[in-house]
Formats: sequence, structure tokens, C-alpha cells
Amino acid sequence: MIELSKAAAQLIAPGAAFSLAELCAMALDGVVCPVVGKTFRPATLAETPELRAAAVSHHIPASLAHRAVVAQLSAAWVYGCAPPPEIFSLVVDNDGNSVCTPPFCGCSIRQVYLNAPDVVTLGSVPITSPLRTAQDVARTAALPVARAVLTAISRDAALQCPLEHISHALTAAAHVPGKRRAQALLQDMMEGS
Repeated sequence: MIELSKAAAQLIAPGAAFSLAELCAMALDGVVCPVVGKTFRPATLAETPELRAAAVSHHIPASLAHRAVVAQLSAAWVYGCAPPPEIFSLVVDNDGNSVCTPPFCGCSIRQVYLNAPDVVTLGSVPITSPLRTAQDVARTAALPVARAVLTAISRDAALQCPLEHISHALTAAAHVPGKRRAQALLQDMMEGS
């Protein structure tokens, strides 16, 4: 299991203390607020990227917790640049070992090549860096979604990912599926179309 960060310790999930029905009733009363899935936060606690990452960690299957990295639109949501995911996107480094998710776990997983700069840790949860997340979204998300998410990522000064930076990183990437489509999208966005 992923070691609990301070943010994760403040999350509330169904279990010994409260049932899901009780948590939903507490949400109606304004005592807690839903974060994602079956995780809630106290209403007085601000929702931060670290808190969202901790909420995702509650949904990662235990068998993958030691190697899974939150990625794509799920990572963009953690950064506050996309809507909450219905299915959590996870990646693992392609180390030659096969990997799969348990049935009906609410997660998808892919094996990819990850370099050290591609992964950051929020709290105790590994997540793709803002730059890697932006590249993945540009390559794989539906165009309207990709455009909205890339706009949000590029406008968030804390993420340090202007469109030009994302475009240069994609140009430098070798053998990446969806690269041409992503470059065309970014060029279109930079030209203001």
C-alpha cells in the first residue's frame, strides 16, 4: 500500500467509521465534500493537487500500488486542469514484466517508457509530471478535451508548461504514437485557431 501522506490521512472513505450512505448524507448536510469516486474531504479542507492525488491512491489496486503512476487525464485532473475521471489512467514503466488491472477496479493501465523527469510525487503518490501529462493528453485525448485541458495546463503558471514548451518536448520525443496529431493540435492552438 502507498504510504499515507498528510492529505491522504485527511480523506474519508467508506469503511469502519462511516458507510457510503452515511458519507453521502454528510455531504448533503455540508459536513464533507466528495473528491472523486468514494472519497470525501472535510468541508473545511481545501481541495489541492496533493489531496486529489491522495484520493486517486485510494482507487489504485493494492497489487499495483508499488509501481503504478497516475497519468493522462487523471493526472490532468490532479493538477486541476481536467474534470474528474470516470476511469483512473495509470501507467507503469515498461520493464519487461506484464501487468494488468483486476476486473472492475475502475482503473486502466498501460506500459510505457518513463524517464526520471517524467514522474513527480505529490504527497506520496507518483504522477506524471505536468509536461509529460500535457504531451500524453495532446497525443491521446479526444481533440475537444485535449484542447481544453492543454489550455488549462498552459495557463497555470505553477505548472510551467506553456504551449511552446509542450511542442518542443514533443518534437524531441522519438517513436511516440500520436506525435503528429499532437504537434498539429499544438500548432493550431499556438496560432490561435
